[in-house]
Formats: sequence, C-alpha cells, structure tokens
Amino acid sequence: MTATEAAHQPLILVADDVQANVELLVDQLNTLDYRIIAARDGPSAVAMCFAERPDLCILDVAMPAGDLGVEDRSTGFEVCRRIKRDPRTARIPVIFVTALNDTSDRVKGIEAGGDDFLTKPHNRLVLGARVRSLLKLKAVTDALEDSYRKLRELEKVREDLMKMIVHDLKTPLTSVLASLEMVTDGDFGGLTSVQNRVLGDAEQKAEELLALIDDLLEVARIEDASLTLRIEPVAPGAFLAELVAEWEVRLAQEAAVVTVDVDDDSPVFEGDRMILKRLFSNLLQNALVHSAGSGVAVEIRARIDGDGILFAVTDNGPGIPEEYHEIIFQKFRQVKTARLPNVRSSGLGLAFCKLAAEAHGGKIWVKSREGEGSKFFVLLPVRATTSAERDA
Repeated sequence: MTATEAAHQPLILVADDVQANVELLVDQLNTLDYRIIAARDGPSAVAMCFAERPDLCILDVAMPAGDLGVEDRSTGFEVCRRIKRDPRTARIPVIFVTALNDTSDRVKGIEAGGDDFLTKPHNRLVLGARVRSLLKLKAVTDALEDSYRKLRELEKVREDLMKMIVHDLKTPLTSVLASLEMVTDGDFGGLTSVQNRVLGDAEQKAEELLALIDDLLEVARIEDASLTLRIEPVAPGAFLAELVAEWEVRLAQEAAVVTVDVDDDSPVFEGDRMILKRLFSNLLQNALVHSAGSGVAVEIRARIDGDGILFAVTDNGPGIPEEYHEIIFQKFRQVKTARLPNVRSSGLGLAFCKLAAEAHGGKIWVKSREGEGSKFFVLLPVRATTSAERDA
C-alpha cells in the first residue's frame, strides 16, 4: 500500500487506560490496514475525537474521568454522550470494549448512543467484522448526508433564482396591464366588439399572471418569515360579502353561484384582511377552475369554534381523492383527475392558503372524495398571534 492510499484508510480512535489492551487492539486493527490513534483517559478521548474526527471510536468503559464529571467506571459512556450530542461528531460509530458484562451496563451503553458492545476478552474476527460493518454504515450515512446537503444548496439556488425572475417579471407585466387598460378604456380611440373582447381576454389573463407572481412573492416572504401581518378587526359577515362582491363579474362569466351563511354568534376576529382575502379568493379560484362546465355552486359558511372561527368553503366540483389531501397544500403539487385531466394550475394557490392560515396561528384542511365535491376548512383564532409569540 502506498503512502497516499494509507492516508485515505479509515481512522480509528482507541481509548483504554491499560497499555496492553491498547497495543492488542492496535495490532489487530493494523492487520486490517486501519490508521490508529490512542487515548488513555476520557478527556483525551473527547479532545482527540473533536480534533481528528475519526471514522470510528473503540472505547473502554472504565478509565480515568478527569474533568468529565463522572465516576471512572462510567467514563466511556460520558465520552460517547459528548461525541453523539455534537453535530460535528454525532455520526461517528462507537464500540464499547469492556470487561463489564452486566445487562444494566449494556443498557447504559445504548442510552449513551453506543453502536455496539464487545466483552473482554474479545474475539479478533468478531471485532474486525463489526468494525467493517459500522464503517460501511457510516460511509453510506455520510454519502446520504452529503447528497442531502448538495440538494439543499441546489434548492436554495433554485429558490433565489425564482425569486429574482418573478420579481423582475412584475414591473414589465404591470406596464402591459396599464397599456391594455388604456386601450380598452378608449384612450386611443374606439374599438370594435371583437377587438374589445380580445383585448379584454388578454387583460384578464395578464391579471391572472400578476396574481400568480404575487402568490410566488408572498409564499417566499411567508417562508422566509419576512411577511409582517397588518392585523385589524375583521367582521366575518362583512368580510365575506366584500369578497363575493369583488368576484361578481367573474362569477357571472362562469355562471357560478356563491352563497354565504354566517352564524349570528360568529365573532369579530383579528387578521390581515388583504392576506385573508387572497386566501379565500384562491379557494374560490380553485373551485371555478376545477369544476367542469357551468352550474358551479359554492357555499361559504362561518361559525364560532372554541376560541376561533371556522370557515367552510364547499363546492360541487369533481372532488379530490383522499390520498392527495395533504399533497395539494405543497408547492407546485397538482392533482389531475380522470374527469379533469387537462386543468392547468400553478400548484401555488393552496400552498399559499396553508402558509397564510398558519401565519395567523390557524390551519386549513380538506374533506373530499373524488366525484363528490370538496369542502375546505379554515380555522382562525379570534386573536391572531405571530410566530414569535407562538414559539415563546
């Protein structure tokens, strides 16, 4: 074996206060081409572990504890605990090699985070097999951790790129919308009915795109905890009436009917009116987009529920298979049913709803079966709380 190859062999820390035991282990492990470092007490073992980052530790249980604050007969357990609770060394496998053979000692070794337990005098072949097994397991775990870290880095790059692109799209799109509004308002002369219809359709699609961009930006702000809620008292009846009034034109175009039912004892609650309006607008949009043909019927109910207010948005759409009830609230996740295979969706609307509800200290969920419509529940506290207040 060349010097370069030897330098890449696994490094093993052997900790034992009896020199003969150390020499025996070193001789056995050297025959397997492992590199060895040795410690004679608990503090030295801890220090070497953090300084050298070995691939595996073989610890005697009873050795001088020094300043570790435990009895000498428990030193190995304390060394293991310190190794395992530090993120830098937590994945290093630990084998206890000791003369102790009591069941309680084995339990202590497991509780301390030990990975294996050999009793002196140990069998050389068994030791070699277990060392190889734990080293292979550590290599696989390290590879998975490295892959996960790289995946997170790529995800961060993707998210940052998306935010930059989305932010840069908003300004030119706003200009396009302003120009379309000026043309349809007749600022540049009259339009034929066909021209007016085509430009009106283009303006509507541009507004939908702008709403999507706003959803992307708001989702990013909520996830980054940089969104500040503008809390104010909200009367549920007036709030829902205002919401439906803003959707009046779209509902007429879709031949859809929305009914509102608010219990008389429904309390005034605290919330960010604009964020909540977008939350319920997304639920309305979801009902309209995923319902085939005309005859769309949506009911919005509000009632007191403990210390909060519970909204229920029910539609007569195609329904959602039960296995997708959690998935639909994840970003960019969509469900295509056999009845509506070609529905286009950003997969952001319901993700925004979930984040918006949670930002208020509430939650959202769905009850639905395919072919039987859907009922979305939004539970909001009467008094909105910030994430900092909830974490306190």
